[in-house]
Amino acid sequence: MEKDLKLVAKTRDPKLKNLKTLRSKNFITVNLYGPGAKNRNLIINKADFEKIFKKAGESSLINLEIDGKKSIKTIVKEVQRNPIKGNYLNVDLYLVDMNKKISTEIPLNYIGESKAVKELGAILVKNMDHIKVECLPGDLVEKIDVELTSLINLNDFIKIEEINLPAGISYMGHKNDILASVIQPKEEKEEAPAEAIAEEEKKDEAAEAEGEGEKQADEEKEAANQEKK
Repeated sequence: MEKDLKLVAKTRDPKLKNLKTLRSKNFITVNLYGPGAKNRNLIINKADFEKIFKKAGESSLINLEIDGKKSIKTIVKEVQRNPIKGNYLNVDLYLVDMNKKISTEIPLNYIGESKAVKELGAILVKNMDHIKVECLPGDLVEKIDVELTSLINLNDFIKIEEINLPAGISYMGHKNDILASVIQPKEEKEEAPAEAIAEEEKKDEAAEAEGEGEKQADEEKEAANQEKK
């Protein structure tokens, strides 16, 4: 886990209610909350947050300094982004108690190569990108590795109970949840070559023309018989 992730924040002036003005000055609004703490409205520099969040995600502690005072321990709980532009709009930071467990999500890092994929042409299916865990803030890790080399045969899979979770971290789900598996690829129907299709079309046209010719001959023969009568 990163040890020196630091953000500098300022208390948001209650008079500054125009969010567009704040964002035009490259600030992001922040909601700070946590056990035993009063909710606070803050602002942080957008570029600073983007840099830190890229490293921390939602699974690393961030030292938050407010108005030049002593840093406090926080984690990112939620991030709001513009659905079109993708830029950050607001951040929820959670003030942690280092002696109390928290629940959060930690990303999975799939490593190694599956023999089933490499040699049998299997398709790798990743069922999870993150897992929800519970732990003390000091036990948080940046990511959890999942080794894929155990996927040797078709339909092999990896359960959560088969990976070694870091000390102090508990998975908040079922031990039989499947993280990844390898499956047989679907067989694609072979398309008939263009030449074969063209040949079949010619045969159909010839058969149709022959049928029309026979029909016309029968009609002429019947007409001739009618005249004789």
